[in-house]
Amino acid sequence: MTYQERKGQLVKALADFFEQDYRRIGHAIEVLQEAEKLLPEHPGADAEVLLASALLHDVGIKPSEEQLGYNNGQTQEELGPPVASRILQQCGFASCKIPLVAAIIGNHHSPSRIAAVELEILKQADRVVNRRSA
Repeated sequence: MTYQERKGQLVKALADFFEQDYRRIGHAIEVLQEAEKLLPEHPGADAEVLLASALLHDVGIKPSEEQLGYNNGQTQEELGPPVASRILQQCGFASCKIPLVAAIIGNHHSPSRIAAVELEILKQADRVVNRRSA
């Protein structure tokens, strides 16, 4: 599967997951766009891991709000990785890359507890988008 095909597949999976929550879908796509701009500055980064991480980084919001009635960075990091892992498995994403994507999603609001260039790119892209939206 090409990068563009995978991107389309994951955008559809994201939209299916968030349903009518267009704000969250739009945010994820904006974060991906910013991350893609930063990617050339990091030649060792895995574009497919970054793609999945950027699009799915906030999937923990939905179960957090459904189960707890609220969401914050901690609940997103706790509840997001299992959801993202299921979505990626259903999409036939490389099983060897799913644990890294899950770890990135599980750390995107915290001081970095893992050394992954894709995590740093995601954090930077998310900050840019969040500043623009504020």
